[in-house]
Amino acid sequence: MTDDGYALVHEPPEVEVYLRLRREAGMNERSAPGAGRGLPNSLFAVQVTYQGETVGMGRVVGDDGCFYQVVDIAVKPAHQGQGLGKRIMGEIRDYILRTAPPNAFVSLMADGEAHRLYAQFGFRPTHSLGMGWYPNLISD
Repeated sequence: MTDDGYALVHEPPEVEVYLRLRREAGMNERSAPGAGRGLPNSLFAVQVTYQGETVGMGRVVGDDGCFYQVVDIAVKPAHQGQGLGKRIMGEIRDYILRTAPPNAFVSLMADGEAHRLYAQFGFRPTHSLGMGWYPNLISD
């Protein structure tokens, strides 16, 4: 634990905690079955706790060789502005620098002002909007 009462935990959150934190941080919802399947498959995960409660999180997913994606960076609104996003990203950066082979590609999707945080860790726009697919949300 640090002097400010926050502690880092290097494991994925429980499904209920994950879903709650995403919701409180204003992120898109995920299903409990999806989270239950996905969270254990994280390459790396970090939680920030305060007085026993998870108030921030971040994960890395991918193939553990060529491609890594930073996902689920979230901080509970009451704890934003305390540098927790930087702590989470610092842990993720350290993990990737320690484990990723040469020429691995690390990506993330940023919305709003989050790009300011990620730029501090070397992320740059790709000048492409890219594409995404939510297969269960498509209607004919």
